[in-house]
Amino acid sequence: MDLRIDDDELSTCVSCGLCLAHCPTYRVTGIEMLSPRGRISAMRGVQRDDAPVDRDFLHAIDTCVQCRGCETACPSGVPFGHLIEATRITLSEAPPPGVRSTQPWWRRLGYRVLEHPRVLRAGTLALGVGQRFRVVPSGRLGLPARLPLRQKRLVASGNDVVLFTGCVMDAWQRDVHAAVQRVIELTGARVAISGDTAPCCGALHEHAGLDTRARLLASRVIDAVPGDQPILVDSAGCGAMLKAYGRLLGTAEARAFSARVRDVHEWLAERIDLLPALGAGVPRGKVAVQDPCHLRHVQKAHLPVRTVLARYVDVVELDDEGLCCGAGGAYSVLHPDMARDIRHRKLESIERCATAVVASANPGCSMHLCAAGIDARHPLVIVDAIIAEGGPAHGR
Repeated sequence: MDLRIDDDELSTCVSCGLCLAHCPTYRVTGIEMLSPRGRISAMRGVQRDDAPVDRDFLHAIDTCVQCRGCETACPSGVPFGHLIEATRITLSEAPPPGVRSTQPWWRRLGYRVLEHPRVLRAGTLALGVGQRFRVVPSGRLGLPARLPLRQKRLVASGNDVVLFTGCVMDAWQRDVHAAVQRVIELTGARVAISGDTAPCCGALHEHAGLDTRARLLASRVIDAVPGDQPILVDSAGCGAMLKAYGRLLGTAEARAFSARVRDVHEWLAERIDLLPALGAGVPRGKVAVQDPCHLRHVQKAHLPVRTVLARYVDVVELDDEGLCCGAGGAYSVLHPDMARDIRHRKLESIERCATAVVASANPGCSMHLCAAGIDARHPLVIVDAIIAEGGPAHGR
């Protein structure tokens, strides 16, 4: 079967195994087929040797977290993200005869909800009410412990930069956007809000192999955010997707759009002296940093998080070399047992660093960690709180 994988990319893997220690599913199972090397070998078997698309193959492809930690570790530069995405697109949109799509109707319905802000907010309200009456088991559904029933509307202050608000994060963690906007404005920049006109970046769709929908959403977002000002993103997964629009659509317009996208910490790190300094004599707390995979391995923009945090706190590094926490977008909902096993290793690392607060610049990661009792917050929520409490003295 033709998986529609670039054969040259498929050939770059030399099966050295250096990726194994960085693959979360291999780390918790020890199963070769659930490693990058094993998955690539299986892809070669199907594409080149007409091996069957059987249950084991489908399981191997479906259980990849797509953290892409293997890419950072790989000395041969294997573009594993491209390989797994192409395979998932084929299996979901053009499966072989006798094989059902890997994305059944109920999964597709869930992804479609993300495209409609009013439906998502109504669903959030219903789930939030269900939580209050203890009929919705939030821990089992990957939900925050207490979904908001009402949230304050974000108000634009100008048009120097655009804050991309997205779908789930805007519905569930709009308070993070509000904190991020306040910190951005401390630099003197005025902030426009992308809002409902650009409700979903399509990242979860693309990861699931729903390429047609992802392309449609990418086009909608590009049309909704014209201009040439920077587009700042406070969700690592969304930022990685927006930066990939040029490759996804292959147009000059998409490439120009992607060139405008910055993770908000990247943008702030370049203007760090414009942020208020910590006041003299104010004690510095300690904060551990958990790197979202799509910030560390895809955007390679995890160091600016430390630059921004270090102005106000002592940054503590975890000792797991950025190993995935198991959230993986919708992964913790679709594969809860595997996600919990992966998270357990992250929790052990957090326990060893002995800090009370963990900073994570991705909503899925923070919710996944909070569900295990960790005080995980967005880095700029931490910064905003320090400033609001009067710790820093304004001025350079």
